[in-house]
Amino acid sequence: MTETTNHPTYESTTERVKAWLDGSTLHIRFNNPARHNALSVDMWEAVPPLLRVAREDGRVRLVVFSGEGDKAFVSGADISQFEDMRAAKEAVKRYEAMAEESLMSIHDFPKPTLAVIRGYCIGGGVNVAISCDIRIAASNSVLSIPAARLGLGYRYSAMKNLVDLVGPGVAKDLFFTARRIDGDEAQRLGLVTRSCPADALDALLAEYTTAMAENAPLTIQAAKAITREILKPSPELDMELCTALIQGCFQSADYAEGRTAFMQKRKPVFSGR
Repeated sequence: MTETTNHPTYESTTERVKAWLDGSTLHIRFNNPARHNALSVDMWEAVPPLLRVAREDGRVRLVVFSGEGDKAFVSGADISQFEDMRAAKEAVKRYEAMAEESLMSIHDFPKPTLAVIRGYCIGGGVNVAISCDIRIAASNSVLSIPAARLGLGYRYSAMKNLVDLVGPGVAKDLFFTARRIDGDEAQRLGLVTRSCPADALDALLAEYTTAMAENAPLTIQAAKAITREILKPSPELDMELCTALIQGCFQSADYAEGRTAFMQKRKPVFSGR
């Protein structure tokens, strides 16, 4: 008698996130091309359940995040939901908690994760990418963290991921100026691991999927876990202060101005209040 094994299936909770297994690689693709793959609430919520299944699936050795089409990896938050979900104080808390759960599910996933960046990778897209272990990008990609143009408070975990990755100097430069950089500069700054011409990106991805399929998974997972231990926060961290500073941004007149200006497609005028 032949013994059969029932493998889990990967069914997304929304059509705006696709998921499929290709050999030992689980692909999770953000599928909102009409809005350059901007992250809507249902897209944020779809990621943790998929990763919970992949965590226990012995077939999965690598999870690859990508965006539908060639225009964008993720272009930030879905602005059609921006006013409703991030305007009121309680809505901000709910939205931030939801995004945090999704990003931390990627960051804390025990197996290797990789972001494939084509086109725009803005704001929340950068947060998704830097939550992954490895980032590869097309040279003509556009990356930016525009929080300072919106008056947003940036959560501690996202800032820590950025600083851990590129160092405080580069993190401040990118964050304070909100400037846009291409994939090649992102590699020079350490924001992405490797960059290449757009038509070579699939071949570069294949290098990683092949390596992860062939290399020892327990060794890789041990290295990932130990690296996480090395990067743990100092016991002197004042998390209450960090939280208060973030909440102060969301409660400010500048945040209201930044949100309104973004919706009206005009340059904001900040007062520092």
